[in-house]
Amino acid sequence: MDLHGIGVGRGVAVGQVIRMPDPLPEPEDSGYSGDASAEKARVREALAAVAADYQARGEKAGGAARDVLEAAALMAQDPTLIDDVDSRIDSSKSGERAVFEAFTSFQEILIGMGGLMAERATDLGDVSQRIIAHLRGVPAPGVPTSDEPFVLVAPDLAPADTALLDLNKVLGLVTRDGGPTSHTAILARAKSIPAIVGVTGALDLTDGTVVIVDAATGTVHVSPSEAEIAEARQRIADRASAAVAPITDGALADGTKIPLLANLGSPKDAAAAVELGAEGVGLFRTEFLFLDSKSAPTVEEQRVQYAELLAHFPGKKVVVRALDAGADKPLSFLNSAHEENPALGLRGLRALRASEQILRDQLTALAQADAETEAELWVMAPMVSDSEETEYFVSLGRELGLAIVGVMAEVPSLAVLADQVLQTADFVSIGTNDLTQYTLAADRMLGSVAHFQDPWHPAVLRLVKLIGDAGAATGKPVGICGEAAADPQLAVVLVGLGATTLSMTPAALADVRAELAKYTLDQARELAAKAITARTAADARALGSGSQLQS
Repeated sequence: MDLHGIGVGRGVAVGQVIRMPDPLPEPEDSGYSGDASAEKARVREALAAVAADYQARGEKAGGAARDVLEAAALMAQDPTLIDDVDSRIDSSKSGERAVFEAFTSFQEILIGMGGLMAERATDLGDVSQRIIAHLRGVPAPGVPTSDEPFVLVAPDLAPADTALLDLNKVLGLVTRDGGPTSHTAILARAKSIPAIVGVTGALDLTDGTVVIVDAATGTVHVSPSEAEIAEARQRIADRASAAVAPITDGALADGTKIPLLANLGSPKDAAAAVELGAEGVGLFRTEFLFLDSKSAPTVEEQRVQYAELLAHFPGKKVVVRALDAGADKPLSFLNSAHEENPALGLRGLRALRASEQILRDQLTALAQADAETEAELWVMAPMVSDSEETEYFVSLGRELGLAIVGVMAEVPSLAVLADQVLQTADFVSIGTNDLTQYTLAADRMLGSVAHFQDPWHPAVLRLVKLIGDAGAATGKPVGICGEAAADPQLAVVLVGLGATTLSMTPAALADVRAELAKYTLDQARELAAKAITARTAADARALGSGSQLQS
């Protein structure tokens, strides 16, 4: 029997299943001490302890995990939630019950908002569980311990659990919930743990069952034969050998250069990306400077951070994305208006254009950082719809001293108008996560439509080809910076569709580098030509595989 979901990475794991323990039971609506001040004091102490624990775990984990855990620490001390807890205690609720009700209420709000905000509901649930456990004086539910290595199966994993997984014991992850951009997926990819998320039937697996977790195909093989286990172990050995091979620049078998770049969210992550062979940066997310702030950072504050990043890549390309706020990343100082559907509202360049001084300050800071470092700075605007928006951003960038200015392709209209856009933009970078979401009208974090959220869908591939063709016609670069570039098989097809660079989480670089080296440019184009004739994402994946070169 096989179970199917969304594979994270290219890894394979073989082992016995151990399931995540059940969460703490819901606190009873009783047990109020009668002393509201004492209850509030207990909750304050628990909140502080849990926040400190998240911070400590983040410092120990580093990288992407640190950012996720620091966000969880902020959740534990969110003033709005604390006020709600206090109000419930004043209504004669115990501390445990007040925390449970307040956090549950906020979780429901996040789920109703959809998108990445809905994904944060899982993280909020973990914060609540840890606070309640502290109040009860019991251990918080977490990853089980075992003397032997195992495959962890869970409804989903909280950031605090995923960030500090013992990689000597946890061979792979299988979760019922989550999508390609969930925290489980992000952290599993960063740690190179074979994982499959969104697996229907995952919770039917029982402890002790032997499984093969094949992230490359998104398949959980249940009770495999000895021959299947032997084949899987050989694949594991082959990947281990490839991982220690000398790092080379990205290239196809015929020598065609395909630079492999890193997606980064903080200057702190740059050194590790360089060690893994990143040839530059294809997407630097600047939101870390703006989130959790009541006002935009100054030009000088931004310049320092950008210069720190650029200093890691002398002579290399570094593509920085202008602030991408709105939708799942609301900023009160940028747009405080309530929107029924923020994913289709004032986000990305639209929001920046409405608050142009914030954009001007950011571009000014980037130009200053560029002048004092030796990297090759490229700057791009998020969520651009057409050539008029492109002309606005490129003109503003030029005015403020930027040499290379481009746009992101996340909205289908930009792909359709790519020939016009590339008359003005110096380059286009395709954000496959949002491009897929908007093309298929499928919220990328909504489980009920997860099967639509697949960049292999031929509609998405055809839009990529439109952009690739426009890039070739104008002689301008077309990059990929969405999670699709981290899928080695899809990376080959994307090159065949016209992508000239690929950017991904640094942990995926080795797998993609090895896969590209198997194909010539003509072969990549042949696979791409087959894939875009498909009717479904599954068909495209099959048609875009290397085996099709023989058919």
